[in-house]
Amino acid sequence: MKRIFLILSVLIVSLQAMQAQGDKLPSMDIRTLDGKVINTYDLLKDGKPVFLDFWATWCKPCVLELNTLADLYEDWQDETGVKIVIVSVDDSRTSSRVAPFVNSRGWEYTVLIDPNSEFKRAMNVVDIPHSFLIAPDGKILWQHTGFAPGDEDQIYEQLIKLSSKTDSLKNK
Repeated sequence: MKRIFLILSVLIVSLQAMQAQGDKLPSMDIRTLDGKVINTYDLLKDGKPVFLDFWATWCKPCVLELNTLADLYEDWQDETGVKIVIVSVDDSRTSSRVAPFVNSRGWEYTVLIDPNSEFKRAMNVVDIPHSFLIAPDGKILWQHTGFAPGDEDQIYEQLIKLSSKTDSLKNK
């Protein structure tokens, strides 16, 4: 019985992941770190790919991922034009810790706050960290849950693929 439940759970998660591939970024209002309300489509205005990452201050794999990417971010921007946007899912009790947490680490990411998890639900995020690579037209091209050292190489490969597709479209 446990085995059947496990198989069904894996199947459901896999189907959700496949369904989200090719979907578009939902249009939603969300707050920036300084309290300004923006629409998620504003993230795409500059025509650059977006690496969108859901995280929380209490999530150790999330912090490991964001620290790892911080070391690579400038090079990735130069090579691919990517913009990293991180969405904190800290709730109302811990969301006041987000700004000092980010500032103490010197992260240069665009930081959004989702204390009621509305954006998280709209993106079908269950576990964090959960990352998405979004094309400049808003199409979700790739997603990944969790983080372990070495995953940054897989992210980079996806960025290079997207960058080469974007370059070939510009040259047509």
